[in-house]
Amino acid sequence: MEREVGLDGLGDLALHIILSKLCPADNVRVSCVSKRLRISASEDSLWAQFCLQDLHLSTPQDHQGNPAPSFKAAYQFWREAFAMYPWPLVLRVKRCWDKLKKWLSNNFPEAEATLRRGASESDIQRLQTLLKVKLPIPTRLLYRFHDGQELTDKEHSARMLGSSLGIIGGYSFYNHLVNVYLLPISQVIVETRGVIRHLGFSSRSNNIVVAASSSYSEKLFFLNCTNGQLYVGTRNLPTDGEMIQCVPNALVRSVHVLHGDCQQDAMLLWLEEHGRRLENGIIKVREEGTVRSISLFPEVPPLCCTAVTNGVQVILCTVLVHMLLLLVLCSFEFFHQNFIELECEGLAVLGISQLCMAKQKISGCCIFLSILESR
Repeated sequence: MEREVGLDGLGDLALHIILSKLCPADNVRVSCVSKRLRISASEDSLWAQFCLQDLHLSTPQDHQGNPAPSFKAAYQFWREAFAMYPWPLVLRVKRCWDKLKKWLSNNFPEAEATLRRGASESDIQRLQTLLKVKLPIPTRLLYRFHDGQELTDKEHSARMLGSSLGIIGGYSFYNHLVNVYLLPISQVIVETRGVIRHLGFSSRSNNIVVAASSSYSEKLFFLNCTNGQLYVGTRNLPTDGEMIQCVPNALVRSVHVLHGDCQQDAMLLWLEEHGRRLENGIIKVREEGTVRSISLFPEVPPLCCTAVTNGVQVILCTVLVHMLLLLVLCSFEFFHQNFIELECEGLAVLGISQLCMAKQKISGCCIFLSILESR
């Protein structure tokens, strides 16, 4: 007759394997059973595995990047720092920021250096009190990880038309230049108050400015704190408050629900989609002279088209420019009336309404033409 063996009767290796199959919360419960199980459930190699699986941490550190004495302590610091938020949402927001920062580190480190440390709960509460709003939970978490970008006076003055280090990026054509960055909480307060004062917005509109262009071509992004939708202002914003939504309403849900794992507002969806496009090489860093910036003009088909005529390679791509609301026809004439027409297989709606591509009528676009090679 086989004898039953309890956990206390197992060897160290077998016990370690079993505990590694449990979640961190169950390991904490097991540690309360006996002294031996408490020792086994506290092994740092076990918590190193949990930190890697859940938080993608290879070294013990807290949410601000400060060293922790052990992996178990690091995991505890993270749970305590975000105790008021749904843990699955915390992990999702961390993955969003990790993806963006990894790409920035590899491709645009000078822009990564502008990211501020995470905001505190008191910082967020101050914003909510001064602006009389309640931030959607996903946006609160986004600010807890990074409080927007810090663009110094030196970075602004290095280029007459504004900084090129916005992590959202932008575009330029003719005399039109846009480069969008994420506002820190202190600037959200200032910009939102300015909009209420100068554009006649109601103080009860629950719209706050969360991103803007650092260039002279003003572009403002508004987060509606009630429904969690993100909007971009058009050229008619100063006259009639016209804005266009950035994400389909059907994707925004449970923005003020503290329980469950289905919370997502437009701000989080917008940044996740931006990170995906950067990671997949759809949009890249473009260099103009000594200036580097993220260009929202797509560089892969079917979002752009390439044609060669008489030794000239032409790339055609599009971006929706809500401030202009005009359509530039994509036909050009080259060399002795030799006429080419380039048709886009897909229209890239980038940076602003990238998630609305199939949901919303395109009211305007701008064509970017680049002659890469001529012989």
